[in-house]
Amino acid sequence: MRGIFHPIEGVIYGPRELAQSYFASGAWIDTTLGDALRATAARVPERPAYISDEATITFAELDERSERLAAALLETGLRPGDRAIFQMGTTVDTAVALMGAYKAGIVPVCAVPQYREVEIGQLAAQSEPRGYFVQADFSAFDLVGFARQMFGRIASLEHLIVARARETEVGARHRTIDALIDAMPLSRARAVLGDIRIGSEDVLSFQLSGGTTGVPKIIPRFHAEYIGHALAWMRHIGMSEASRMIWSLPLLHNAGQLYAFVSTVAAGTTTVLMPRVDIARMLELIETHRVTHGLSIGPVAPQMIAYRETARHDLSSLQLFGTLSRADSLEAHLGVPCFNLYGTTEGLLMGAGPAHAAQLRHFTQGLSGCPADEIRVLVPGTDEPATEGEAGELCFRGPSSLRGYFRAPEATAQTLTPDGFVRTGDMVTQRLIDGVRCFAFEGRLRDNINRGGEKIGCEEVEAYVSHHPAVADAKLVAMPDALYGEKACVYLILRAGHIAPTVRQLADFLVAQGLAKFKCPERIEIVDEFPVTRVGKVDKTALRRDVAARMAQEQPAHASDAAAPGIAKEGA
Repeated sequence: MRGIFHPIEGVIYGPRELAQSYFASGAWIDTTLGDALRATAARVPERPAYISDEATITFAELDERSERLAAALLETGLRPGDRAIFQMGTTVDTAVALMGAYKAGIVPVCAVPQYREVEIGQLAAQSEPRGYFVQADFSAFDLVGFARQMFGRIASLEHLIVARARETEVGARHRTIDALIDAMPLSRARAVLGDIRIGSEDVLSFQLSGGTTGVPKIIPRFHAEYIGHALAWMRHIGMSEASRMIWSLPLLHNAGQLYAFVSTVAAGTTTVLMPRVDIARMLELIETHRVTHGLSIGPVAPQMIAYRETARHDLSSLQLFGTLSRADSLEAHLGVPCFNLYGTTEGLLMGAGPAHAAQLRHFTQGLSGCPADEIRVLVPGTDEPATEGEAGELCFRGPSSLRGYFRAPEATAQTLTPDGFVRTGDMVTQRLIDGVRCFAFEGRLRDNINRGGEKIGCEEVEAYVSHHPAVADAKLVAMPDALYGEKACVYLILRAGHIAPTVRQLADFLVAQGLAKFKCPERIEIVDEFPVTRVGKVDKTALRRDVAARMAQEQPAHASDAAAPGIAKEGA
């Protein structure tokens, strides 16, 4: 049903005439995700929606459990348009929790379980959540206890909902997902939800964008556009209802939602879920469940290339695998078509299907999966187009592009051009291969680090590091890493008479201040002064070259190193 039934103050909605044109072209789909699941469950009730080592859930079961949860959430006092922080992993329970929220009109604020006081505090200040969903057994860290602690700091919070825990473990004031579902008969659930109207133009979820400051920027995604975006992507890479996807990365990420959640629910495909990356197990699951498509945002592809026993797995079902880079090496290793992809939470996905030339798939990030997307390559810092063949900033506008960050007008003004194109901060070169206009990634303009898909804002970490009693000043830069693509190296100028902290000591200090562990530097270099450019600014390009050169000199000593001491891998 078209329309906005639950407007949220601070969300920027697109012009009415533009929405009508997107509906007319099919770029937006006039349904809600809840209704999409109901339709899929009616059509293929016994087909598995999600398969994991722990459980398999059919579309009929997913529909029923989420229906009962949605009604139960409404009866607890949550209302359509309310926001709820989500910190959950890649499990069937997360799929049920998300669909329950979506059917109730509750807007998940899609955090990751690794976030701590700093990030959750910032998100809560912006979004004013009334609900908080956590997974009790995500890691050794006590997420339930942490959530209770945040209840004492965030005035808007009223409801804690816990997955994968017994009722006795969460306390009298809070509820488990299973208990809410068990107490809600399906007939009553349908009656409760029958009185709730949600429009296809209402906000579906709050996704997060990284940045140079580290303060998460909230990006509203909407039912109609998110469904349209996911289905367009599926067509772009040759997926159909009969396809099977495997997903081992965060389900709450924008990538996880588009590639493994919205597409599954709306199209009726089956997705195999893995709570963490394990290449041997992934290949076993591909073989067992006849997986056709896989995507890697971060460490999957490098680990897969390094895996020496690929030949013992039957990968004949696999039709296509996507990765951020090294598609040529991955294709040679797996023996199936592979492609480089590009994605941004602000609304652009690029890649290429098996029908495209290998040169395009391997040495560019492909092209947009949405025909209505407009793409420009601009001279950085200007609105002028870059010279043909020259690198420039990738900018785009289209059916799923950002209209404005939530309650962040300054960030919106910095990101959007006067005519509404999104400045990505990423440098690309435009190429023409077999008549297809595509784009090759050349690097970033903005001061952040992409650690296996998780963005680290350098300015934020530098500010926290500078609070250390031994540190006079700090500069954070990306260093190359074979597994994660990039990790963080911090250059320190020490205070007189102080000794540099170790990597572990610095991490302990930062985590104690509430910083997420994955943001902590994994290498430390001590200098007397930072190199500067001709205009006197710190030359981070020189620092990145320096750490890369140091690491190259240290090879092969570090060739087999895992994460630095004191830094837990994501999902551990």
